Amino acid sequence: QVQLVESGGGLVQVGDSLRLSCAASGRTSSGNGAMAWFRQAPGDEGEFVATISRSGQSFMYADAVKGRFTISRDNAKNTAYLQMNSLKPEDTAVYYCAADDTIWAGTRRERYKYWGQGTQVTVSS
Repeated sequence: QVQLVESGGGLVQVGDSLRLSCAASGRTSSGNGAMAWFRQAPGDEGEFVATISRSGQSFMYADAVKGRFTISRDNAKNTAYLQMNSLKPEDTAVYYCAADDTIWAGTRRERYKYWGQGTQVTVSS
């Protein structure tokens, strides 16, 4: 069983940066798989933010964060990161880390088997 723990959230001002971390414990039989970030604002259904393949060579971003956010991973540390720059009030949400056993899981939440508890990001104007 894989457990994911997010950290790095907080309260920042418009234009600031934050880096979220997602530490994975417990390897699956197939090793570290694809990892991703999703977010959910109050009253929203939640949305995909970014995903990265097992190797770290392939990634994809939501249009809303493209050019501002960067997803990365360090497989030796079993950790994924989300570097968030030029933050906007609309980035305010709980950010969830997700992982799967496969090498690539895409943008749909139902493709991810493991989920963290979330970390709050609040961008104040």
